[in-house]
Amino acid sequence: MAPSLTLAQAAALLTKGGVIAYPTEAVWGLGCDPGDEVAVMRLLAAKRREVGKGVILIASSVAQLAPYADFTALSPTQHADVLATWPGPHTWVIPAAAAAPRWIIGDHNGIAVRVSAHPVVIALCNAFDGAIVSTSANTAHAAPARSVDELAPDLLAAIDGILAGSTTGQDRPSQIRDARSGRILRA
Repeated sequence: MAPSLTLAQAAALLTKGGVIAYPTEAVWGLGCDPGDEVAVMRLLAAKRREVGKGVILIASSVAQLAPYADFTALSPTQHADVLATWPGPHTWVIPAAAAAPRWIIGDHNGIAVRVSAHPVVIALCNAFDGAIVSTSANTAHAAPARSVDELAPDLLAAIDGILAGSTTGQDRPSQIRDARSGRILRA
């Protein structure tokens, strides 16, 4: 079983290429440093997820997402629509920044990003000093864990630690919308 981590330990693990589990608004997430290809590939292998699907990045501020998402590609109205929902459980697909790694955006030209209002996520992103990968803590086609007790043994064996906390009780994972079209990609 993966060890329980303090906030400082979790941030240090992320910096060193670790993969951790942590609570989000509705489900438990798996996270790592989005700039560390090896860590992202470990996370994707643990989930049995194809790299082409891309992953969501979660942050405590818009500034933490700037290296990955090109907010200047949005119109002022589109940009205002995105900012009006943050912080909160709303994920937006924004045009990817030129430097956004393929292992994050997958086969897409956009990147899914969210500024969270979850206190554990905010503290983790601030301690790490950047955005982190946020994908549900489950293997492909399995239900996401809604509590630490629901984390699957095979996932626990593949990660480096667990940051304690709980979800905020939201009943569904975040809605995903395309920032340019406004189209809902996941309700």
